[in-house]
Amino acid sequence: MESKPTSPTIEVRDVDFSYGKSRAMKDVTMDIARNQVTAFIGPSGCGKSTLLRCFNRMNDFIPGAKVTKGEILINGVEIHDKEVDGVELRRRVGMVFQKSNPFPRSIYENVAYGPRILGEKNKGVLDGIVEKALRGAALWDEVKDRLNESAYGLSGGQQQRLCIARTTAVDPSIILMDEPCSALDPIATARVEELIHDLKREYTIVIVTHNMQQATRVSDKTAFFYLGELIEYDKTSKIFSNPSVPQTEQYITGRFG
Repeated sequence: MESKPTSPTIEVRDVDFSYGKSRAMKDVTMDIARNQVTAFIGPSGCGKSTLLRCFNRMNDFIPGAKVTKGEILINGVEIHDKEVDGVELRRRVGMVFQKSNPFPRSIYENVAYGPRILGEKNKGVLDGIVEKALRGAALWDEVKDRLNESAYGLSGGQQQRLCIARTTAVDPSIILMDEPCSALDPIATARVEELIHDLKREYTIVIVTHNMQQATRVSDKTAFFYLGELIEYDKTSKIFSNPSVPQTEQYITGRFG
């Protein structure tokens, strides 16, 4: 799944998505650039998390949920093609959830889990992967002397950064984040936001957030969704200072949503 560096990482073309008979998204078209942070904003139920979960086919696990029209390409490959393996796709397109969800294992084993599943058995190699991932998540200095302790002993913010380390340990190219800071205090939120800035050097990041200040702080581009439609998609600075669509302005100024 390689492509020219100048091409978009993710291409969404005229996508409709339904949960059974209920249409959740209609005619969504957008390109998501590599090594940028793209924020999805909009009121609850507008389709932003649905689209995010389309990118790694997490919606496959919901009975009756499917893309009914259009296509989604990642690095030029249609992800619903029969040749695309869902497990491999989810390795390449990692996900960080709203609530940190460390495994009931040690800090070390949380990060080593993915590489082990993929067949890595060499302790020295695993040690290197764990250290690199924890350093990348700005967590190494805080946990290097307690790697064999339970991940549940970490604070909420540390657990979320551990989940980010676990995601990067299997070498994805894209990281999806679904409200990654909604359960965190302001200090922990700031640490994760700093981390997002650092991570985009290596990864393409898509973040769903209800926090519009967060979108302005972390993202390069912002997409505003309403009732399953993509209303406006542009540079974040333009969306928040001079939106082209009145509905976008009404949302970001708090007149609805």
